[in-house]
Amino acid sequence: MTRSFLAWITGSAITTFARLITAVRAIWDGSEPVPTQRVYFANHTSNGDFILIWTVLPPTLRAQTRPVAGADYWLTSPLRSFIGRDVFNAVLIDRNAQDRTRDPMDLILEGLDTGASLIIFPEGTRNTTGKPLLPFKSGLYNISDARPEVDLVPVWIDNLNDVMPKGKLVPIPLLCTVTFGAPMRAEPGEARKDFLKRAEAALLALAPAGDAAEEAPA
Repeated sequence: MTRSFLAWITGSAITTFARLITAVRAIWDGSEPVPTQRVYFANHTSNGDFILIWTVLPPTLRAQTRPVAGADYWLTSPLRSFIGRDVFNAVLIDRNAQDRTRDPMDLILEGLDTGASLIIFPEGTRNTTGKPLLPFKSGLYNISDARPEVDLVPVWIDNLNDVMPKGKLVPIPLLCTVTFGAPMRAEPGEARKDFLKRAEAALLALAPAGDAAEEAPA
């Protein structure tokens, strides 16, 4: 059995499992699943977030879409390395600024320059607060500024944080949706903070009413 065939089998098993656990469905609200290069940017509450986006993409789009993920997680064992590199073909970045030898943005742009679409999480880390979103990091703006011809598509993942709560190993079967919004780009001369506010608003607009409202502290 070749490594590429094993990767294909593993990827099929992962998407099948994700569908069985979440019955996930895609909602295309302002965009369509067309073979255009894109950066999908999403809210981040679970380790399974990019898997759910990857799962609901049509197979032809899935094959050309790469998640941006932390090398410190995906290269910690031979199995994780196989899944990260061979199954998901992830753009693996070192999140430890002191030890890394490559600028993460260089790796992201190199990924785009291969013609691939990317999945990123502009909050930069999992959101475990009661707020619907953490403030966006600058990466999303830097991508659009460097590659202005690439569409940025907001993606809201609903309910996955309840399926895979932090610290739990066994998923809880619940219905999930992945909503894709209208493509956007940074406007010429648009200030970084203005663009990031606009991107945050575009993503929040896709959230169910209960998710979009900030939860009161306990």
